[in-house]
Amino acid sequence: MKKRYNDIITALLLVGAALFILLPLYMTILIAIKDPSDMNQVLSFPKLLRLENFADAWRMTKFPRKFFNTAFITVVNLGFTIITNSFVAYAITRNRKKSKFFGIMYYYFISAMFIPFCVIMLPLVVQANIFHLDNVMGITFLYVIFGLPMNTFIYSGAVKSIPIALDEAAKIDGANPLQIFWSVIFPVLKPTTATVAILSFMWTWNDFTMPLVLLSDETQQTLQLAQYVFKSQFSVNYNLAFASYVMVILPILVIYIFCQKWIMSGVVAGAVK
Repeated sequence: MKKRYNDIITALLLVGAALFILLPLYMTILIAIKDPSDMNQVLSFPKLLRLENFADAWRMTKFPRKFFNTAFITVVNLGFTIITNSFVAYAITRNRKKSKFFGIMYYYFISAMFIPFCVIMLPLVVQANIFHLDNVMGITFLYVIFGLPMNTFIYSGAVKSIPIALDEAAKIDGANPLQIFWSVIFPVLKPTTATVAILSFMWTWNDFTMPLVLLSDETQQTLQLAQYVFKSQFSVNYNLAFASYVMVILPILVIYIFCQKWIMSGVVAGAVK
């Protein structure tokens, strides 16, 4: 009897979770393919499909250019984040007990996690303007820096679980610290790297605030900033806006479908470890 009740509760929770996820997606797609005159009942299926919304949104947002900017920032940030942040976390974790400097650096990075972005937003804009970082290359560099605190925290926990005997064995074989990290430690960090990659990709692709305050040049803007084009002073063109939203989230869905095997294996391996 107890097992039966547990199965019922589990089924209800799964149905609720499915509705919570699928209902907003259903509404988004419906509004994207509707005509403005058919917006009286949002949840009803459109009487006439208007696929021209996607073509109009593509043209108004200058989608190819904005997509290239967003993809460039995301991919470059992802590569540099995984390489540099993992090495920083390894160096700090292995040397915290040997040097006070690395201990101070660890707590310095961790403390940065508790500072809201709105607190440093205005000073960041001023400094980015002075150092000419208010462009695609500059904001990519800033994403790597701003992701360092959280990624250091994640990687440090994983490095602690790796026996230091692996480092000592590689050192005896003549490997230097860089070789030890790249050939011995980094392959063991694959589950953690998968987690960091997922978080970094989602954060960079979906971020709106940092591009808003830094990227004033229209040719440098990302897809998220391009959504402003559908909002006028007194109205919002919801049909074109939601069509653009669908095109923005489509690359993420495609990447998840093709990379689902590696994403799930990395997360599960990290949980088991």
